[in-house]
Amino acid sequence: MRPFLLGGVFAALGQAQNLSATLSPPKARHNRNDVVRWASWFEVPIATPRIHPNRTVDALRALLACPPEAWSAMVDACFAAYWVHQRNLADRAVIADLVHGLGLDANAVIARSQGEAVKAELRVRTDAALAAGVFGAPAFVVDGELFWGQDRLPLVVAAAKGWQVRPELRLFQF
Repeated sequence: MRPFLLGGVFAALGQAQNLSATLSPPKARHNRNDVVRWASWFEVPIATPRIHPNRTVDALRALLACPPEAWSAMVDACFAAYWVHQRNLADRAVIADLVHGLGLDANAVIARSQGEAVKAELRVRTDAALAAGVFGAPAFVVDGELFWGQDRLPLVVAAAKGWQVRPELRLFQF
């Protein structure tokens, strides 16, 4: 797991911060339906966030301020808060509640998350994502190969097990 600031990636690439606002009505409708399809496919609950997208920089900093062994649980808590319970991840009280729910000292984590060391770490991680070619999320890099989107998970798993694109197909460069 390598957290990075998606808004920072978008800013560096000159992309709109809210890509869904740039879609045509048919594409926006398709995207909304596709989110529901994927939630159904993965058998996970979903509810449209009241405010989308949320500003997530404070949540990401809080994640980095947590002990690394708590990161997976914190990510799960953030996703559930946002995509199931429609909570605003831009609200520090929500973040504190999530951290507290992990059994951690929320005040200490929030204080650490606002320190220069954590802010610098998030910038370094975002720069590393950009250097790896990341342009969106979710993104996965396996042996230097970038995969983007939840629909690429079967390819990510296969690549992690050694699968590679056939060499003769690498001739096709766009």
